[in-house]
Amino acid sequence: MRVLIVGGGGREHAIAWKVAKSPKVERIYCAPGNAGIAQVAECVDIGVMEFDRLVEFAKEKKVDLTVVAPDDPLAAGAVDAFEAAGLRAFGPRKNAAILEGSKAFSKDLMKKYGIPTAAYETFDSADKALAYLETADMPIVLKADGLALGKGVLICSTLEEAKDGVRSLMLDKQFGSAGNRIVIEEFMTGREVSVLSFVDGRTIRMMTSAQDHKRAKDGDQGLNTGGMGTFSPSPFYTEEIDAFCREHIYQPTVDAMRAEGREFKGVIFFGLMLTDKGPRVLEYNARFGDPETQVVLPRMRNDLVDVLEACIDGTLDQVELEFEDNAAVCVVLASEGYPEHYEKGYKISGLEKFSDEDGYYVFHAGTKSDQNEDVITNGGRVLGVTALGGSLKEARANAYQAAEWVEFENKYMRGDIGKAIEEA
Repeated sequence: MRVLIVGGGGREHAIAWKVAKSPKVERIYCAPGNAGIAQVAECVDIGVMEFDRLVEFAKEKKVDLTVVAPDDPLAAGAVDAFEAAGLRAFGPRKNAAILEGSKAFSKDLMKKYGIPTAAYETFDSADKALAYLETADMPIVLKADGLALGKGVLICSTLEEAKDGVRSLMLDKQFGSAGNRIVIEEFMTGREVSVLSFVDGRTIRMMTSAQDHKRAKDGDQGLNTGGMGTFSPSPFYTEEIDAFCREHIYQPTVDAMRAEGREFKGVIFFGLMLTDKGPRVLEYNARFGDPETQVVLPRMRNDLVDVLEACIDGTLDQVELEFEDNAAVCVVLASEGYPEHYEKGYKISGLEKFSDEDGYYVFHAGTKSDQNEDVITNGGRVLGVTALGGSLKEARANAYQAAEWVEFENKYMRGDIGKAIEEA
């Protein structure tokens, strides 16, 4: 079969790599792809939001399955466009992708169906939001309602900081129209855990747990990013927590979406906070996480294509997910200055040292090939260096060792990805 993957980052490289291992697949295309994806797929110069061109290409190449990976095209209705053309596509339709596309919608859904989350209020007016802050406890969390590349969340320690945050989101439009409406919610404390799942509208199958590191600097300092690294599994995600979440969070979310006439087929990413009062939902994403995918898929035994098709066909109840009894750590190699100002166009060396057979992977996020066929930096997050190990401690040591194999000018990485493992 022929598969088209929509996207061009580290998550899409991990998906393409996993899809390429399926004996069913004879050809993979990726739009727009990157230099790493080009090793396993034919990259085509079509943007993720160019739905008409994507559909036309899929028809022309007789594509059997399209995987829409990023949040923006899902929220804008990419899957609907493919289905309207009679093509099979994996991912939620527009009316279901709102689970991520609107923080206000997801918070209201959780309140209506009794799914545990933080207390919150929603505001369309900056003046009303500022007035509310005068009566609120600090610290407090501000969230842009719309999509903001995973960066539209501000944790504010003081009233003045919170007021500045409201002005930044709603008046200065730091994240554009995503901040036209904001959610202000109570600040929760505890361990964060990410759990991805496959959903076919009714049945939900959980993937292995992971934990992301959002802040740019060591010690969880600096600005929020799309993710600076991750590890899997999370030692803090116990069997008891899993049982609670299955009963009170996972299946209830799938059932709530169906009850609302928004049947969800695709991946639901559950961002959880393990509080002293039990697990709470921090956020939903309506797609594979990035960089969580880079540690989850290398541990997955199943043929990914089988699982994707089961989600589309509504037969996920016949699938049991299996994961290796090992661990994975991903360290993101970024351009110095990310997520703000950074240079690109620097040659990358050392990529030839990686071997799947040895449990070392390098997933390309922001790369491209230049006229000399050299791989050069082309983004803020450049590469995700992932390594396996028998334990999280071993995987972490392997990942940092492998990160040193790669060189490029202005290379930057956090030095404490997974450090909490060793302190647990």
